[in-house]
Amino acid sequence: MLRIGLISDTHNLLRPEAVDFLRGCDHILHGGDIGDEGILERLGELAPLSVVRGNNDRESWAERVPHSLRLQFEGVVIHAVHDIAELDIDPVAEGVQIVVSGHSHKPLIRERDGVIYVNPGSAGRRRFSLPIALGELIIDGSQVTPRIVELSPR
Repeated sequence: MLRIGLISDTHNLLRPEAVDFLRGCDHILHGGDIGDEGILERLGELAPLSVVRGNNDRESWAERVPHSLRLQFEGVVIHAVHDIAELDIDPVAEGVQIVVSGHSHKPLIRERDGVIYVNPGSAGRRRFSLPIALGELIIDGSQVTPRIVELSPR
């Protein structure tokens, strides 16, 4: 069984509560709008890290961060892209079981055509009345259980 931590839209703020939640993950996936390279360094200390670039990641360090990526864990294929509107593949045709995105700051888990779409929401600064949230995927063989967790900032 694997625990994949999902975080997005940190926008220069890595909350201690988010670090606490992600501690013990087997892998972490950041869905973009990172804001500061130091956030990646800190997350990388917790677990192996994969990252996609968000529309606000414009500094020189972000040039090496891909716009989308594909990962595979225990036969489960995950495709990540910051803005779901920029998804340029057919997940069903390409055998993708999970699509992870960010951008909207709205936490979401939705299934369509056998594909699970997960947006962990924003773990950074609160935007409007949206919750501060992140998520995880529990992968057990071919079984995937997604979960969103709202944080209560200290």
